[in-house]
Amino acid sequence: MSGDGAAIHGGRFNPKGKPALYLATTLEGAVLEASHGFAFRFEPLTICTYELTNVKLADLTDAQFLRDNSIAPDDLSSAWFGTDARPASWTVCDHLQENWAGIRVPFFARKSRPDMHNIVLWHWKTTAESGIVVFDPARKLPRNQRSWE
Repeated sequence: MSGDGAAIHGGRFNPKGKPALYLATTLEGAVLEASHGFAFRFEPLTICTYELTNVKLADLTDAQFLRDNSIAPDDLSSAWFGTDARPASWTVCDHLQENWAGIRVPFFARKSRPDMHNIVLWHWKTTAESGIVVFDPARKLPRNQRSWE
């Protein structure tokens, strides 16, 4: 929930050094993201459900929102990994993160479907009233780092 993982390498919607929390809106999408589109082979992972409450998202899956904000759909899918050029998607995010906690975006992983989306958060709180919490009613998730050693 820290966003530090995305900050290490950067991502399509955050440059290196900028924390972000990437969430898939479907279970299939989470697996595709974790496997980078190669669902037959991926690292061990824990999949969690999150509950978002009162989180202000810009909907970049909405064509009208894109037009109203002069965002080209191709800017969202611009190459970002392994390139020296600054991707257009980062410029889009630079303009949005002043007024939005995050974005809802199309899925760009291989084998994704049009109904799959990601939510990318740049600003979030870990409170039930106005933020994001992990859905864990039976308290099965570790409570500290000792569980991972």
